[in-house]
Amino acid sequence: MMQEIDAIRLSDRPLVVCDVDDVVLQFIAPFQSYLDSLGHRLVPRSFRLHGNIVSQATETALPDREVSDLIEAFFDTQETWQTPFSTTAAAIEAIARDADIVFLTAMPPRFADRRRRLLDSVGLSQPLVATQQPKGPVVRTLHGGRPLPVAFIDDMAHNLVSVGTHVTDCLLLHMIPVSEIHRHAPPALPPVLRVADWPEATQHIRRHCSTSRTS
Repeated sequence: MMQEIDAIRLSDRPLVVCDVDDVVLQFIAPFQSYLDSLGHRLVPRSFRLHGNIVSQATETALPDREVSDLIEAFFDTQETWQTPFSTTAAAIEAIARDADIVFLTAMPPRFADRRRRLLDSVGLSQPLVATQQPKGPVVRTLHGGRPLPVAFIDDMAHNLVSVGTHVTDCLLLHMIPVSEIHRHAPPALPPVLRVADWPEATQHIRRHCSTSRTS
């Protein structure tokens, strides 16, 4: 991971760090389709995959190890299943006019090449870091304490808490898709801001970068 970070060259502009799954790329909807193709289905009883994936034939929950294997197999074939949200590309293009963007994806690094190809194929060529480590220290290392605005977007409350703990004055945006399982997602507490979509996130980012630069 450190090699990936060391290879990123930021300009003298604000930094926006974006989660990927269910923020930039759709995850839960194509994952449900993937499960259906294998004779399984997701039962959204809580905000977790383990314990909530069942066999369509028996309605019994799959063992945790099998669920973990399914998630990794999905990442292995992500280029077949995952696509960006409809507003992603326009928002990233708009934000990139005034800020550097880095994608920070929570996945085993061995799948990073596949994710890189997928993002490139849909015109999202910004740098990518793949890690299973807590995101707060990663964003702190990326930003490097520069006296420039920084923002972070994620669909997981614990990642936003992690970044908020490690990066001072970071704009924290909680953006989650509309789905049955996300109805169970724990809320992120202030100073985290809940945003509905990319257009709303873009407004907050522009305001944060403009205010921080003039303050």
